Amino acid sequence: MAYRHLILERREDVALITLNRPARANAMHRPLLDEMTRACAEVEADEGVRVVVLTGAGTAFSSGFDLKEQAENPPEGVAGWRAVLRQDFDAVMRFWHLGKPSIAAVQGPALASGFELACACDITIAGEDAVFGEPELKFGAGIVVMLLPWLAGPKLAKEIFFTGADRIPARRAYEMGLVNRVVPTGEELESALAIAREIAVIDPNLVRQTKLAVNRSMELMGMGEALEMALDIDLHIEAEGSPDKRAFLDIARRDGLRAALAWRDARFAAARGAG
Repeated sequence: MAYRHLILERREDVALITLNRPARANAMHRPLLDEMTRACAEVEADEGVRVVVLTGAGTAFSSGFDLKEQAENPPEGVAGWRAVLRQDFDAVMRFWHLGKPSIAAVQGPALASGFELACACDITIAGEDAVFGEPELKFGAGIVVMLLPWLAGPKLAKEIFFTGADRIPARRAYEMGLVNRVVPTGEELESALAIAREIAVIDPNLVRQTKLAVNRSMELMGMGEALEMALDIDLHIEAEGSPDKRAFLDIARRDGLRAALAWRDARFAAARGAG
């Protein structure tokens, strides 16, 4: 199966999926989300694959949803946003529901949907240079896949969401329970592959059933229903549109994404200075 925006390769009984939009910091647009879903289906069906490793090409894991594309082609109304958000949600959660263990090897930024993607994997290995965060509220957007409260607890999740924290270093993410191991920069992929090879030795049915048991325990606590409710809230946020989001996208269309990000960051720098 041909892919344009990711690379899927076999390393014996491990499948390696590499998000391959390095010029856009592996930002996720709809074609990439579609390919992520198709790649998961392909490795799910391949009995020779026992573990899946996910990483990004270049210097970033993923900067999140492609805001440049959104500024140029904004969805319209509830129906338009429902299709976009549903695709984003399902592509990210595919790694959570995958019948085989998934390991994220994170280098550089893992932000917004990219952060949620790293959280959806069963194990996350981060290089020292990895930076995590959920900046959505800073520019008037909502959270698509609200896994963070389930992994880090509501107090930390609220702080991260409300402040739009997007510079959480790997060591701090480890302390929060969002990262399994922090390794020297450049060693995250090989470390993830080494863990994958170790897991691949175990009877795959045992691993699959154990993953299912853990996931079901989360479902029994209401995680699935809560995620769907949060997605529905995000749909209303996006469909209604906030003044901050409109201003951000207007600047992005007129002056480019870098100018819009500078406008966003300047507002919060001013707030910090006022304190």
